[in-house]
Amino acid sequence: MRFRSRYNTTAAGVFLIQLLVPSTQGVDFSPVQLPNLNLDQLGRVALTGNFDSISLYTYKQQTESAFSTNGSQALITQLPNGDYTAAATADAYIKTMCPFVMKNGQLAGVVVGGNFTSLGGIEAQGVAMYDPNTSQISPLPGLLGQVSAVYCDQDTNTVYVGGDFKGADSTNAVAWVGMSGWANLPFAGFNGPVDTITKAPNGNIIFGGTFTGLGNTTAPQKTRKNDQQIVNLSTANISSGATTDTNGFNDPKNIICKTSGQDGPDNTWLLEDKTPGFWRADLNFGFQPTRLRLWNAHQDGRGTKTFRFTAFPINGIMNLTYIDPVTQENTPCDASGARCPLSDNTSLPFQDFQFYNQVGMNAFQIDISDWYGDGGGLNGIQLFQDDIYAYAVPDLNEPACAYTGLGSNSTPTGPWKITPSAQSGSQYLTTALEAQDVQGANASVVFKPNIKQKGNYSVTIYTPGCLQDNSCSSRGIANVTGIFTEGGAPIPPQQIFQTNNYDKYDQIYHGPVDMNSDSFRSTVTLTPYIPQDNSITLVAQRVRYAPTNYTGGLNGIFEFNPTQNSTLTDFSNSPFDQAGMNLQPGVIVTSLAVAGGISYVGGNFSDMNGDFRNIFLIADGNATSLPNGGLNAPVAALEVYGDLLYVGGNFTDTANGSAPGLNNIAAYNTVSQSWLALGSGVHGRVNTIVPLEINVTENQPETCITVNGHFDRIEAFDSAPAAPVQGFGVWVPSRQNWLQNLNLTTRTITGKLSTSTNITGSNPLLAGTISSQGVPGAMDAVSLTSKPLQLNSLGVKIQPQPVASSKRKRAVSGQNATGAVTGLFHKNGKLNVTVIGGHFTATASDGSTINNLAFINGTGAVSGIGSGLDADSVFLALSTQADILWAGGTVSGRLNNADVNGFIVYDLAQGNFAPSQPQALVGDDVVVNAITTRPKSTQVYVAGSFDAAGSLGCPSVCMYDKGRWNQPGSGLSGSVAALTWQGNDKLLAGGNISINGNATTLANFDTKKSQWTPLDDSTTAVPGPVTALAAANDAASEFWVAGKSSNGSAFLLKYDGSKFHTISGDGGLGDQTTIQGLSMLSLGDDHDKNDLVPQSMTLLITGSLNLPNFGNASAALFNGTTFTPFILSTSGNGPGSLSQIFSEKTVNFKSSGTLLTITSLGQVTSLIPLKAGRMAKGFVVLIGLACALGATFLLVVAGILVERYRRRAEGYQPAPTSYSDKTSNMGRIPPEHLFGRLGQRSNAPVL
Repeated sequence: MRFRSRYNTTAAGVFLIQLLVPSTQGVDFSPVQLPNLNLDQLGRVALTGNFDSISLYTYKQQTESAFSTNGSQALITQLPNGDYTAAATADAYIKTMCPFVMKNGQLAGVVVGGNFTSLGGIEAQGVAMYDPNTSQISPLPGLLGQVSAVYCDQDTNTVYVGGDFKGADSTNAVAWVGMSGWANLPFAGFNGPVDTITKAPNGNIIFGGTFTGLGNTTAPQKTRKNDQQIVNLSTANISSGATTDTNGFNDPKNIICKTSGQDGPDNTWLLEDKTPGFWRADLNFGFQPTRLRLWNAHQDGRGTKTFRFTAFPINGIMNLTYIDPVTQENTPCDASGARCPLSDNTSLPFQDFQFYNQVGMNAFQIDISDWYGDGGGLNGIQLFQDDIYAYAVPDLNEPACAYTGLGSNSTPTGPWKITPSAQSGSQYLTTALEAQDVQGANASVVFKPNIKQKGNYSVTIYTPGCLQDNSCSSRGIANVTGIFTEGGAPIPPQQIFQTNNYDKYDQIYHGPVDMNSDSFRSTVTLTPYIPQDNSITLVAQRVRYAPTNYTGGLNGIFEFNPTQNSTLTDFSNSPFDQAGMNLQPGVIVTSLAVAGGISYVGGNFSDMNGDFRNIFLIADGNATSLPNGGLNAPVAALEVYGDLLYVGGNFTDTANGSAPGLNNIAAYNTVSQSWLALGSGVHGRVNTIVPLEINVTENQPETCITVNGHFDRIEAFDSAPAAPVQGFGVWVPSRQNWLQNLNLTTRTITGKLSTSTNITGSNPLLAGTISSQGVPGAMDAVSLTSKPLQLNSLGVKIQPQPVASSKRKRAVSGQNATGAVTGLFHKNGKLNVTVIGGHFTATASDGSTINNLAFINGTGAVSGIGSGLDADSVFLALSTQADILWAGGTVSGRLNNADVNGFIVYDLAQGNFAPSQPQALVGDDVVVNAITTRPKSTQVYVAGSFDAAGSLGCPSVCMYDKGRWNQPGSGLSGSVAALTWQGNDKLLAGGNISINGNATTLANFDTKKSQWTPLDDSTTAVPGPVTALAAANDAASEFWVAGKSSNGSAFLLKYDGSKFHTISGDGGLGDQTTIQGLSMLSLGDDHDKNDLVPQSMTLLITGSLNLPNFGNASAALFNGTTFTPFILSTSGNGPGSLSQIFSEKTVNFKSSGTLLTITSLGQVTSLIPLKAGRMAKGFVVLIGLACALGATFLLVVAGILVERYRRRAEGYQPAPTSYSDKTSNMGRIPPEHLFGRLGQRSNAPVL
């Protein structure tokens, strides 16, 4: 398309009206209905797992997706619950944004720029418009390349766009005006990339980048060679029409690579006599020809008189010009461009035709309409183009017949294969590398262009889109380096992310390139980036060397006055332009900022006198150094916040070395004009600085400064040690410290941010790739409450530890072997302790380090166990009896001068290991997976993978009682993962086990008979080893079972007392699911009735779950028909997982689905099942009445008994019930004493 002029007021027509029609519906942040759990009967409830951030699933846009490391980024917004979510995902970097507010105050949208080829799932080449109110995406087509900077100017209704791109008559800079579309700037852009744009205090627009002049063709240019590269026709598919039948002249390939002009067989191609015809070439790549060269035939007086050139796939006739052999003037072909004359002068060896417009094509046809003599024909043909390409597929490079050794070519090494071009610009090479092969992969492509003229070039590498070859899920990262000048050092390796959906190109170099010679040749080398942990697909297509136009007068910075309709070639009146010219040649301006009426310029440069480096300011029309001569290495980013200018880059100090501690990040106080250190900085390059609001103090958000780049730690300073990070740090200005150093319960955020923008009336819009879940300060263990339903930190900061060896992995259960794996609540008298076990480190309240087993008392104080156990121990199972803790796993060490293995005993009341420890378990790779205490007994059953306990043969399950080990039954072997009691005398075990040599997955142990038996049908009905069990009723005669089938997929079954039911639900569980825990929970509201789950209950599934209709989750609820995401978590840069839920009390199934009938004496007389799991109102009334009568009766009886006891204690004796003479004493009482005072007034008693 052609752009209109920046100042042309002509409407752009229907195209531009359609341009802003939204192409995809945006995100609607819709809340989900939370489950109405009733956890009252369980007391305290908690969850353990391997995560560093966790939240309830409360909005449909929440996912467990970790931050991307494959180069793709997203527009990010904050949900009402505080989590961050992607509003629109791009297939590459998002580099810049600005809110486009019109003169009338209306927000047109947010302009988004980057090197992406799609945004929000639709094609958008480098730039698009995002509507924050509807989240709709509107592509802004017309640019080819990448956008690095945008500036939205409300005063002029204009968006200034800069980068490395082409668009009609502009290069690297263009404007979007109002709602009408693109417009060329008066100077038509620049001859090099633009990296930053801002508005100066005087209202002019400032451009910064890597350029030396403007892009308009009216300015004087230095001469350079055009049409530098020959398009390879030797590998094209050549065809023709109306060709002669004469042997030696009937092959259209005769004229390929023929430059002598000699006629004759195998040199000349001819048409049939007196017949028009055509010659056509279909190539395997795209090209933009600038010149056509034809050698006319002269065989027997034959030759071509007129022809036309048609380009495909556009099917367009091209306009050509030529030098008239007679007049020597540049002459266009006829008015319509349909016919071009070709001379038959034998003294003219060939004739050149220039293309009036440069149009991309991958095929062309020459139609011959008139001829000399008896028919038309040709002796030779060549096509030329300006840009210089080197293709990864060797056959696409310049034809070998055209040069002797110096033509463009490439050298592929390794297992590459040719992939068809499909929708891409050319064929390309593809290689698939397994994860273990990436490190030592001998896969590379060396591109060798044919550079004929020394000069400045823009070097870009092309990457074909992944949608066309269905490789998006496996695309990896390429490492690219190059050599461009003789004697010069290779450029630093650059990582090119190849996950783009559509074709893209990345500039890898801009600067001088030396021409080819016998001693030097410029090369670009592509290899796989190391390290990459996954199997990857790597592609290699082509490299372009584009000579840059030169107009002179500029050096990386340019000031544009929007009120002028033309561009002045005298740059001396601009302090910005003049400042650039006073710098050493080769300036790179990366960032511009304005604060307090002063403009700041950052990048890679130094002034002519050496007075300042890499940063300076412009005020009052003058360029001035910052204190201490600037900084000692390049600046990559500037960000203004308040009076501070934050500066990021690759520096370590000021230019004169007077401000240590400025490692890659610094702050400049614009008021006091002094440098400030952010701690001691970070260890590695900072690329971007992005402000972000964070709740540093609960419910009191404040603006913090995020630092993003290639660094691996925050440097130590004062008393704070170095903090390991992954290229992301957060500076808290109010605390003058890094968030990673502060012991605050803040939301966990990981990833990287590239840019942000503020939108009036909305949350700030971020860009990058971050992961955030909602419980502040929660790592690997959280509490769960139902009133209200929420997760809370347990107050212990856990750091998961990597598993040291394969023997530390849980043998069957699929349980995490890192992080918090298990836990329990213990309350006995005044002793109230929460126990967390797993494989982790934590910090105790006294500052000491805790390994693998942590205790939290009733006041919140955190402590650990004493010394004696190996640090790589893993606790997988816990149980208590009285105040004794039984703990097992892959535990080893030495306690009380005796070895322990797999199992220990700890006295919670004394806070120390029990004086006498059980004899160590024996076997290869001993592991204890489950511990349970037999009801109404002191017996402790321990299960896992082991052969003996001390000298006692006791495989798989062993019982400890009264200080000694006992073998429960015989014949059991294998690995047991889970235990549950079915009453007082029967134990159910699940795992990968055998009984008397017969394999099974579930077995019963009868304590009375001391006998193991396989559960009926378990061998055939259960498809693999069991990893988790959960009772489905109080007797556990019904239960849930989960595990991994032989094909690696997860299974979930329910046993109803007689048979197994396979659970599939609505889509079931994905193949990548690992179930680690099962538990039945009560509900406040009934769900629909079904045969699997009672209406008043739900099944909680924990682990690493994949729900086909949702994605990854760490916990889900199953109501008998539907799996619903419940809890989401992340760990590092990946989904997290939950191991298990534990509670203070056990589930009472009767209270959820059974009615107790009580007599007036309070005795239980019967159990009445509740219909649909709920009580009818009549039953409620009856129960209330019965309870009232019973309570009244008991109170009366208790009162009588208490009164009798009191009287007896006070010496009361029963009065006599008979007398020998009933009237003998009556005569002794005068009658007046009995009745004399009746009717008299009584007086108050006197004290």
